[in-house]
Amino acid sequence: MVADGPVDGAVLESLAALAVARATGAPLVVAQIGQSIDGRIATPSGHSHYINGPDAIGVLHQLRANVDAVVVGAGTAQADDPQLTVRHCIGRDPARVLIDRRRRAGAGLRMLAGPGRRIVFGAAAPDDPEGVEVIPPAAVDAPLEPAAILAALAARGLRQVLVEGGAATVSAFLAAGALDRLCVLVAPMLIGSGPIGVDLPGIDRLDDALRPRVTVLPLPGGDVVFDCDLRS
Repeated sequence: MVADGPVDGAVLESLAALAVARATGAPLVVAQIGQSIDGRIATPSGHSHYINGPDAIGVLHQLRANVDAVVVGAGTAQADDPQLTVRHCIGRDPARVLIDRRRRAGAGLRMLAGPGRRIVFGAAAPDDPEGVEVIPPAAVDAPLEPAAILAALAARGLRQVLVEGGAATVSAFLAAGALDRLCVLVAPMLIGSGPIGVDLPGIDRLDDALRPRVTVLPLPGGDVVFDCDLRS
């Protein structure tokens, strides 16, 4: 169905679902990805600021304001150095979570600085800022599975989670069946080449494709939100 009106819990179902989860203490995992009409998240050189316009960025910040924790992978942390704070709407900052098993993004990231809760899934670094919580992998070469990451966050009281990026991290959580909802923010542009937003294991038949229930929300600036219920 197509929803219109202001961007709030009444029209963006992911926000409504997060409100219910927070009221009941239930776990809920939402992911978001911003991309062009042709599914690109950056140019071939990696330039991505900004594919989505201000209205879509506002949606992202509303999602941040309604979760306990926001998660990014090492690639996004290294390329974009995001703050992961709430600035374009009223709300509290979530805990900032970095998945970086080998710590290739370093310890000088903005998301690891300043006040608030900060968690790293990976090895400890000697220059980690004070207060950063480090959750080491079970083994040096052991993969960090989405289910294990979510279980560790839940054990620390962080049950409503936003997986913000990048594409590899969102795709890994989606492929693992670890997402309840996915918000795809589509910008009115064609990039033509460059990395794509979602990359899942191949399928032979369209019968095996994911077919979530989708609410479509056009934004005033031209971006469109596809709000996908993956549990429907």
